[in-house]
Order: sequence, then structure tokens, then C-alpha cells
Amino acid sequence: MRLDKFLSERTAYTRSQLKELIAAKKVMVNGVTAVKANQSVSESDEVRLEGETVRSLRTLTVMLHKPAGYVSATEDRAERTVLELLPQELRGQGLFPVGRLDKDTTGLLLLTNDGALAHQLTSPKKHVPKFYIAVLARPFEERYRELFAAGMTLGNGETCRPAETAAVTEDGRKVLVCLHEGKYHQVKRMFAAAGNHVEQLHRIGMGNLFLPEDLPAGEAFVLFDKDLGKVLNSETDFSALLRNLRKCSS
Repeated sequence: MRLDKFLSERTAYTRSQLKELIAAKKVMVNGVTAVKANQSVSESDEVRLEGETVRSLRTLTVMLHKPAGYVSATEDRAERTVLELLPQELRGQGLFPVGRLDKDTTGLLLLTNDGALAHQLTSPKKHVPKFYIAVLARPFEERYRELFAAGMTLGNGETCRPAETAAVTEDGRKVLVCLHEGKYHQVKRMFAAAGNHVEQLHRIGMGNLFLPEDLPAGEAFVLFDKDLGKVLNSETDFSALLRNLRKCSS
């Protein structure tokens, strides 16, 4: 297969853009800089674009805007699963959810058939930050900041890694939360331990990858290497994100 065709099927770049990148010596095949767009490559070759390894089409990762009412599982006898939301062309690919969102929790959910990638995204050692917008039953209290930052102890004695939280809206009911782990019902349990109750929960981002505002609930799209790099290799400034959210909500 031609190098430019190989890359166009695996990245967001057009063939013309890829020819420019190849001419600019931004592509390497098996450690050697590529110089021709029509160079022949195969699945067994290691192809790197701007320093990043281009994944084989045998692996696939998608972002889903999960609506409420679906469970994060590949199959369930009693409930509808997130796989039922995928378009027909993405079914039968061996996709499974990366981590879990509760049935009533909405927002960004990744699905992949790449076990190694899933492990990277969920491994406690990676500390991939996850961002949520929560709606509380009662207004936010400043003491929550210190409780979250210190690493809370939940009702059953389970301890949490330090996390961040702050009010987004003036009434204090909408808050931003950043976790670096993914315990069962963690956001809800943390606020419960602080004496409050989460009425709604929506995940907006992982790492520096965020749910597009124009992606309707129930819709999904394929992610490329550069998108996955935002999850694995980038960090988002909590304060900057908070300022932006407050500006948008005012």
C-alpha cells in the first residue's frame, strides 16, 4: 500500500497534507525518514508521523457521548448497553468500554478494542485526570476543596487519591471535579462523605481530550493517534478550565 494512503486511512490528514508532511521529512518508516508518498508499506512496518507511532487499523478507539439510561458494558441481560448506541459500521469490531460511567451518568466514554491502550488509560500509575461537572443538591462549601485535596476517606473506610473541586456557578450547585483514579461511584461517594448529594453527573474530559460541545448525546466518532495523545501525554490546568467554565456559565 502507498504510504500516503496508509496514513490517510489512519489519521485525520488528507492525502495532500500528508504529501506535504512527507516532503517536510515528518514521516519515518522503520526508523528511516520517508521521502516519497508512493513508498510501499504494510501492516508489519513501523510508521511514525511527527514522532508518533501510527496505529494499525486492527485497533480502534471511539469517543461516545453517553446518555443516561445505558450501562457501560458489552452485554447485559436486563439493561441497554452503550454498544447499542454505536453506528452499524463500528459494531462487530470487538469494542469495549474503557472504565465505566454509571447508568445515570452522562458524557465522555471511550471504547476500544486495544487492550494495551485500555490498560494505559485506566492504570492508577498513569494518573490520567478525569473531569466531571456535578450538580449538587445543596450549594458548594469551600471546605470541600480541602477535603478533596487531602484525599478523602469514604464511608466504608476506602481512601481516595487527592482530587480537585470548585464551584462553577454563582449559586454553588454546579461544580467541577477532577479525579486521578476511578473508584466505584467515586464522585457521588465523595460528596456523600462530605455531607452533600450529587443529583447529576457528566464527564467532560480525560487528560486534555474533551467532549465536543456539538456532539449530540448517543453519537460517537473514531479517534486518531493525535487524539489519544491528548489523553495519555497531556495535562489540563484545573484553574484554567474552571475559569473558562465560569466564563461560559455567566
